[in-house]
Amino acid sequence: MNRRVAVRGIVLHDGKLLCVRLKKYDGRATDGADDYWCTPGGGVDIGEPLLPALRREIVEELGVEPTIGNLLYIQQFVHGNTEQLEFFFHVTNAEDYLHIDLAQTTHGAIEIETVDFIDPSQVRLLPTFLTNESLAEQTTPDAAPKFFNNINNHG
Repeated sequence: MNRRVAVRGIVLHDGKLLCVRLKKYDGRATDGADDYWCTPGGGVDIGEPLLPALRREIVEELGVEPTIGNLLYIQQFVHGNTEQLEFFFHVTNAEDYLHIDLAQTTHGAIEIETVDFIDPSQVRLLPTFLTNESLAEQTTPDAAPKFFNNINNHG
């Protein structure tokens, strides 16, 4: 079994969560790629620290430098032959993400179909635990990170 480590940003604005819908593109599995939303972020390179990885991924995808706050969630699950570990950090400069131009990014136009602030309860969102979480409460300064171990399924 392989292991993949990923980082993701939780960006909230007016009660909505910044999410992306991914495109089908070379090098990425295409099964159901466009039927769900997810938070921005991606894989951590071997030996790369988590926070610089999150900065790199968000700038590549969205073209905006994130102000990274607290660690909010850790998720562990198995998908296919890969164990996934995902670290979700609060990104505090939400207003900077109100007008994203994917054409001005290095990876966004290739990887992302659309980006928007959404109501997590109104769309298919992965991971599904985000649809049931009080994101506003979890982003308070004194909230402890939560761990989700879905080792037998994704969601």
